[in-house]
Amino acid sequence: MILYPAIDLKSGQCVRLRQGLMDEATVFNESPADQAFQFAQEGFSALHVVDLDGAFEGRSVNAKAVSSILSAVSIPVQLGGGIRTLEAVSLWLSRGVSRVILGTVAVRNPALVKAACARFPGKIVVGIDAKDGRVAVEGWAETSELYATDLARRLQDIGVAAIIYTDISRDGMLTGLNLDATADLARSVSIPVIASGGLAGIEDVKRLISPAYAIIAGAIAGRALYDGRLDAKLALDLISKGHA
Repeated sequence: MILYPAIDLKSGQCVRLRQGLMDEATVFNESPADQAFQFAQEGFSALHVVDLDGAFEGRSVNAKAVSSILSAVSIPVQLGGGIRTLEAVSLWLSRGVSRVILGTVAVRNPALVKAACARFPGKIVVGIDAKDGRVAVEGWAETSELYATDLARRLQDIGVAAIIYTDISRDGMLTGLNLDATADLARSVSIPVIASGGLAGIEDVKRLISPAYAIIAGAIAGRALYDGRLDAKLALDLISKGHA
């Protein structure tokens, strides 16, 4: 199980949102590069980076901040937010991003996801963001009629490296990960599934490494890391021992 610290970018700064609302942003670090370096120093093995402005505008907006993160750390960085063309996927992979996360385009243009997986094997992650079980798109501004499990099944056998499942209602709320829904999704496909949205503290980590949720491949931690509710060293030590 991999624990990914999240760096969400808005106006070049490292922020956290509440329930995906852009006007509910809290700035935690004005230097994303410094934040990335800190996470690497704490022992995290990979980073999860999202260009929030890009997710809304449909193009990369915080490219400078992302580049600064890539220059600051040597651990793998997965990037999402506004990446909606093969050219954009290729560009970021060539700049050193380890995996590209596709979200809205997985609903709007599934053929592009298939093409990206074929062209860049093992490099494409799909973000499934759901509210009440239905997939949200356009930076969570719209909810589609498509169920998360149906979208996940559509991705089966096309080469998706992983699925990141986010329960929007819990994101940034510190109410705990929706592990039951995440595990249900993971059981519906053979693609590794990463939990996101609401990780509140060490109890969530303990649940993640328990046999009941062993099917979940990883989790993303955001606000709990920034405000000190989750101790990075303790969490990483537990994960290491849980899978020793």
